[in-house]
Amino acid sequence: MNTRNEAQARNGAEVLVDALIAWDIDTVFGMPGDGINGLMEALRERAGRIRFVQVRHEESAAFMACAHAKWTGRIGCCLATTGPGGVHLLNGLYDAKLDQAPVLAITGLPYHDLADTFTIQDVDLPRLFADVAEYSARVMSPAHVDSVVALACRTALTRRGVAHLSMPVDVQEATLEDTESSDRNVSGHASFQPAGERRLPFDADLDRAAQRLNAASRVAILAGQGALGARAELLAVAEALAAPIVKALLGKAVVPDDHPLTTGGIGLLGTRPSQDAFERCDALLIVGSTFPFIEYYPKPGQAVGVQIDRDAMRIGLRFPVEVGLVGDARETLAALLPRLRRKDERGFLEEAQRGAREWRRLLHEAVERPGAPMKPGRIARDLGARLAPDALVAWDSGHNTGLLARYCDAQEGQRYAGSGLLASMGSALPYAIAAQLAFPDRQVVAFAGDGGMTMLLCELATVGRYRLPIKIVVVRNDSLGQIKWEQMMFLGNVETECALQPIDFVKIAEGFGLRGLRVERAEDCGAVLDDALRHDGPVLVEAVIDPNEPLLPPKRREKYARNLQQALERGTEEHEAIAQALAEEPARSMLAG
Repeated sequence: MNTRNEAQARNGAEVLVDALIAWDIDTVFGMPGDGINGLMEALRERAGRIRFVQVRHEESAAFMACAHAKWTGRIGCCLATTGPGGVHLLNGLYDAKLDQAPVLAITGLPYHDLADTFTIQDVDLPRLFADVAEYSARVMSPAHVDSVVALACRTALTRRGVAHLSMPVDVQEATLEDTESSDRNVSGHASFQPAGERRLPFDADLDRAAQRLNAASRVAILAGQGALGARAELLAVAEALAAPIVKALLGKAVVPDDHPLTTGGIGLLGTRPSQDAFERCDALLIVGSTFPFIEYYPKPGQAVGVQIDRDAMRIGLRFPVEVGLVGDARETLAALLPRLRRKDERGFLEEAQRGAREWRRLLHEAVERPGAPMKPGRIARDLGARLAPDALVAWDSGHNTGLLARYCDAQEGQRYAGSGLLASMGSALPYAIAAQLAFPDRQVVAFAGDGGMTMLLCELATVGRYRLPIKIVVVRNDSLGQIKWEQMMFLGNVETECALQPIDFVKIAEGFGLRGLRVERAEDCGAVLDDALRHDGPVLVEAVIDPNEPLLPPKRREKYARNLQQALERGTEEHEAIAQALAEEPARSMLAG
């Protein structure tokens, strides 16, 4: 505003949007609604300084805000109307909460003097958001806006989580000049200046950590998303300790998959050499990870533990560590490195490297079977070989996640992201949309299963509306694949209600204005992907895969093997085809021990 009078003439919605701009928020994902009409008008009037991205479902808006925060490192912002609009945000906001992404959610509320009287769309959103949000406030007047926006943004950035503001319809339209502030509320007291922070552990803790790691002979490293900005330091520490780097899924891009110092992923979606390293190590260094599956860690008492995390609350969350180093991963590793002695004995690392080479060879050869249906890993392997050096890849949750994790090699300069601890289906397409909007000149790929894709299929309209050249790969097996194998492996039950009604995704894509392609035969896979990636607009590739090849852990787990056999003997449909798939690679080697 140019003058004080103009500033005072602003209504509550305008004050809020101006505050967002002051906090360097340049994109708001959402849907219009009659509970936020004032905010929509304020956004329209400031369209040159802040962009509103119209989605087709508020859940997608929250996923996009979370993804925006992950891709850019800045606050992601989403907007929804009163009642059901705000309710719809929750799933995507829990994704941000669990993966520690800074997100500001803004919702409408009914008229301030009708709230909590069972009026239309009367949901107490500040109360509803109390669990998902680190900070949740009801905006009481235009004079209240600057203070709560500043606190919300600082909270989201500092605590790496969700902040929520809810603004009644009439407060959006009320002006500052017509609002009587309390005596204690001095105009202009709020500050929009962000404050950086630098977290480093104590020197004594660094010394103790180095002492533990120097005394060990077989060190393994677990790296997660907290290590993504510390690649050089992580590699230097791994080289000094002769330690293989095992990657949690959120840390897939922390080092390239073909780097000699990594064995790849861990867990059900991981690799055999990673599991071997965890089973044999006598020390574990955890860097920026709270990988949730405790059963895949070294056994308690087997290995000493050192953990680096910016959040002290997460130290020792999954593994009993002797030393916790609370600080930024890059700076903490840099401070730790001079204290480490380079290990001359490299046998543990060399064994892991041999295992990694053999594992990669096994997976590469296992998907070579010609014809149809394709081995499930074929589409992910061939996609990985064709991605641009700076590609941004979004995964979904399900069987497809395991295929991408194992078969699609992350390369230097590429980035991967998806729903981590929440592991929500339906997230890949919103994540990809957020990536393409933030980085319009980079190649963006969404990799999803047919189950997850149908959950937020409506966002294909968003892809078309903004002419986003996203490439979407839908892995089609007409099944909720991961749930199918979990029913059988985890419990020994007959597969129940996991079969899906077949969908022609090519026709659906064309109906939304996208180009649609289908690949069914292994020998056609590369050519179809080349065609899709060359196209200058959005493309959906439907990849039809073998529905009978299971998603197995990389090493035999006796309970899972027994349960799987029990499920087959109890009459699971297609049990003969499943048994045949188990006799082929890579399942044969995974079940061998």
